[in-house]
Amino acid sequence: MAGITMNTPSLTSPFALTDGASVLDSDPLVQHIAQSVRAQGGWIGFDTFMDLALYTPGLGYYAGDLPKFGSLPAKSADAPGSDFVTAPELSPLFGYALARQVAQALQATGTDEVWEFGAGTGALAQQVIAALHEMQVPLSRYTIVDVSGSLRARQQTRLSPYGDRVQWARELPANMHGVVLGNELIDAMPVQLLARKGGVWHERGVALDEGANLFVWSDRPTALRPPIDIEGSHDYLTEIHPQSEAFVRTLAQRLERGAVLLLDYGFPEAEYYHPQRHMGTVMCHQSHRSDANPLVRVGQKDITAHVNFTALALAAQDAGLEVLGYTNQAHFLMNCGLVELMQAAALPVRSAAQRLILEHEMGELFKVIALGKGAVWQPLGFERGDRTHRL
Repeated sequence: MAGITMNTPSLTSPFALTDGASVLDSDPLVQHIAQSVRAQGGWIGFDTFMDLALYTPGLGYYAGDLPKFGSLPAKSADAPGSDFVTAPELSPLFGYALARQVAQALQATGTDEVWEFGAGTGALAQQVIAALHEMQVPLSRYTIVDVSGSLRARQQTRLSPYGDRVQWARELPANMHGVVLGNELIDAMPVQLLARKGGVWHERGVALDEGANLFVWSDRPTALRPPIDIEGSHDYLTEIHPQSEAFVRTLAQRLERGAVLLLDYGFPEAEYYHPQRHMGTVMCHQSHRSDANPLVRVGQKDITAHVNFTALALAAQDAGLEVLGYTNQAHFLMNCGLVELMQAAALPVRSAAQRLILEHEMGELFKVIALGKGAVWQPLGFERGDRTHRL
């Protein structure tokens, strides 16, 4: 989950096998991961490494107390800042525009509950609940599912004015009804790395160089392949996304009636696995700077990968969900009335909201997909500029 960084990226050579990170004896998370590597015979897949780095209870990046969301980087060790800014923190108009789509979805599906996964600071929940109230849309419950205890505490403080209407859950119930929201959720789900070298596919994982006291990359031949053939014979690094596809299938199994709205940065499959995209999409974010080496400063920075929206759509369809629409964030938000909201807002608010839809900011890179269970209906966010045919 890393919306945009505010400063110029600082990029390292992506995934060079010589890159490594010191295994610091004083760092409990790094020691925990190192022990996991040893316990599994000296090698773990990158998906396992990413999961441990981000989500180890009490130790992982999302389990820590350092601020993650915001517009300001750290000024000093005594004045820690944030690592990235997401759309709800960038402008409250994001949530108000999204709420118009939520309102239509609730009405179309005959439901009155919203589920949000990975709610960050609670800013989006606050915006959506307030907007639904202003629109007089019935909302019986807003349930947040978040693995981060520290973020959950921030959400509870921010959303306390709404009382019992907002609830928190650690797992999904057997049956769900309502609208599911996931803003920059899928990009933070662990991915597997595949590297084609000399025409042979390998899974890229993490090992230990005990002598140098380093985490190092290590490749093993594999039968795994990207979902489509990669043209050419050049070396090629990419990702596959079994965990995010499994998440969508689980939603499909549990959601009896309702809709799913996922907003994130990514591409359809043909763009994701373009022959020229030969260095993959994994990226790290810390203090509003980006780098491509997740083996350094483990637990201190976010690790993300772009979303393969075609894979999500196929997993959803196979599990019984309908694809109701797919487009870029600019089209979606403008269809949901963002321009009208901007016209009524003060100049600073308008200026910030522009970044949500400008092509070189978040407007094109970020996409939105809508999935549904039950009657098929036309979501307003995709009335113009729908790209479902490109999936």
